[in-house]
Amino acid sequence: MDTGRTVGAKIRELRQVQRWTQEEFAHRSGLHRADVGAIERGERNMTLRTMRTIADTLGVGIADLTKGL
Repeated sequence: MDTGRTVGAKIRELRQVQRWTQEEFAHRSGLHRADVGAIERGERNMTLRTMRTIADTLGVGIADLTKGL
């Protein structure tokens, strides 16, 4: 599994722990739902700013998203 897919899978896992749909997570984070889906599938690279936004929305640190890489 490549890095993008690994991080995307972690984001999906953390989102699902919160019991948020992609749409609800997108609304909370200010991202577009299509972008959330692409990030979770590892199809879209994230900027550091986007990664920070995702981590903040999920209540974790950026290191938690990249743990195990």
